[in-house]
Amino acid sequence: MTAIRCLLAGLAAAIVLAAGAAQAQSDFPSRPIRFIVGFGANGGNDLFARLVTQKLQANTGWTVVVENKPGAGGRIASAYAAKEPPDGYTVLVGATGQMAVATAIFPDLSYHAIKSFIPLNMIASFPLVLVVKADTPVKTVKDLVAYGKAHPDKSNYATSSPAFTIASELFKLKSGMPAVAIPYKSSNESNLSVLGGQALFTISDGPPAIPLVTGGKTRALAVTGAERSPLLPDVPSMTEAGFPEVNTHLWSGFFVPAGTPEPIVTKLRAELGRALADASVQEGLKKMAVTPGGPTGDAFKAVIEADIKTYQDVVQAAHLSFK
Repeated sequence: MTAIRCLLAGLAAAIVLAAGAAQAQSDFPSRPIRFIVGFGANGGNDLFARLVTQKLQANTGWTVVVENKPGAGGRIASAYAAKEPPDGYTVLVGATGQMAVATAIFPDLSYHAIKSFIPLNMIASFPLVLVVKADTPVKTVKDLVAYGKAHPDKSNYATSSPAFTIASELFKLKSGMPAVAIPYKSSNESNLSVLGGQALFTISDGPPAIPLVTGGKTRALAVTGAERSPLLPDVPSMTEAGFPEVNTHLWSGFFVPAGTPEPIVTKLRAELGRALADASVQEGLKKMAVTPGGPTGDAFKAVIEADIKTYQDVVQAAHLSFK
């Protein structure tokens, strides 16, 4: 009888716990949701997060808080979020560099982009821009490749993150062009390095590059991928330039820790999707030189898996080492 009573007591406790968990999920959220950004205020990911979460809060009445935890290219924030309780109250705003790139290149990373997290929604994606100084004789991507091969001692590129380094090394691998990396602290510095003649070219994100291009200071030779950028409609894509495999696109998205209950994941994904679909949010993202929205759930996960494989292949082929 004692054993039966213990068994019944255990079953009763399990039922109570299950009922409590179900109630907590149905009542979600009952307290503020924290959105963790791995970069400082007014950076791209911070602006993305605040734009979308303001609309999320307006749509739902939920209380949301954006917390900045900058450092190590966003990896501090990712490591922090991965260890938080999987209850939906911690959402990571994750970018390509801290997620797919970091997973691919840092063997001792304390988290994994898709094993430690559940992807919710892609916020936006954007191609990179290949630029040279405006007064150089280099007019096309093929001109650049020919110049680099003819003048290897003058062939170098500016880079400020592993994501840009990998994109540049992928270009080298596919074109056969030699070039030595010159590291900088920001993509703005990289573009200014090209403008100042310290670097032959850079492949960087649009916000620091496009104003110099439209101002006639630098020349955009191509944008990565198969499609032209609406902000640079006269600039060919890498596919048009003859290098379709140089298709690097960076992205930002929302993630929750692995183990978050499916009902909560579904609710967050739906409401974030509704906020992202809002016309004012779409327009706000476009003004930041990105393409709003993108895949969600398993489709987003597939993008990340493919990116990790690509970055691993480039790092191995180019014999790159990151610390």
